[in-house]
Amino acid sequence: MSSVKDLIVLKEPKRDRTGIGRFVFSDRYSVFDYGVMPDLIDGKGKALCMITSYFFEKLEESGIRTHYLGLVEDNKIKRIDEVEEPSEVMEVKLVRVLKPKGYDYSIFKLERSNFLIPLEVIYRNSLPEGSSVFRRLERGEISHKDLGLDHYPKPNEKLEKPIIDFSTKLEDRDRYLKWDEAREIAGLSEDEFDEILHLTLRIDEIITREVEKAGLSNEDGKIEFAFDEKRGLMVVDAVGTPDECRFMLEGLHISKEILRRYYRRTDWYRRIEEAKGNPNWREMAGKPPRLPKDLIKAVSDMYKACCNEITGKRWFEVGSLRDVVRELRDLTSN
Repeated sequence: MSSVKDLIVLKEPKRDRTGIGRFVFSDRYSVFDYGVMPDLIDGKGKALCMITSYFFEKLEESGIRTHYLGLVEDNKIKRIDEVEEPSEVMEVKLVRVLKPKGYDYSIFKLERSNFLIPLEVIYRNSLPEGSSVFRRLERGEISHKDLGLDHYPKPNEKLEKPIIDFSTKLEDRDRYLKWDEAREIAGLSEDEFDEILHLTLRIDEIITREVEKAGLSNEDGKIEFAFDEKRGLMVVDAVGTPDECRFMLEGLHISKEILRRYYRRTDWYRRIEEAKGNPNWREMAGKPPRLPKDLIKAVSDMYKACCNEITGKRWFEVGSLRDVVRELRDLTSN
């Protein structure tokens, strides 16, 4: 299905009904849209599966519809408080994935129901150093007014109210969109677009509330939506994990940003930047370098400790998240 999840289809989705499938969360990881990287991070798949299941159940408790059906253990569908061990398999409703033809999104105006909305919806509660917003501002792609700000932002600035951003979901390389363009390509009515904005802010609030219990700040995150058989909105894919969100603790990123920052210091990343815009940019960049073993171990512990502390249950035998932060700080400051 993707570079980090596999999909088992149990029942194919059709135009008039959802299907059923199972996501298998792997220990693979991806950065910069490159695809599968050369290392595995032990326990990452199970940790992410448990965290996103936790958040899907929290969303449903708040009346927000999702495609989540439950965790899979012993081939049975269970709620998170029913499983004995962390699972990497989650059962979900499936919708159709309609593909645009290049930049032609007309299919999303022709079809009415049961498909993935071709957008990633991004909420931003702050603008950490390394946020893509700063690169877009520097290149003149957006202005601070486009973000709803009355001034040019500074790195690590906390925002008075969240910014909502949109990017493409189904293109070879994600590109950011202005609100009007996002609504247009997805074929959304004004009411549907407003509902997505409203739901995104509610989901942001729920994630922020829950991760604060673990001492984490919720800096930003991405959410995906789909239409069901009756064109009702539901949250899909994964939500609230350190791969979908950027969390911070004691000034350190507790997310995939740790890995991005490591790679930004490599020649491989420089080649990626130079190859941007070329259809075969992955081949031009070449193979990424492997991670140091001590960094793999620390990042593995980060995912496991995050899972323990966000869900409030000790699924993994690992130190506290604050212990992991100290180790990561030592490794990444070198």
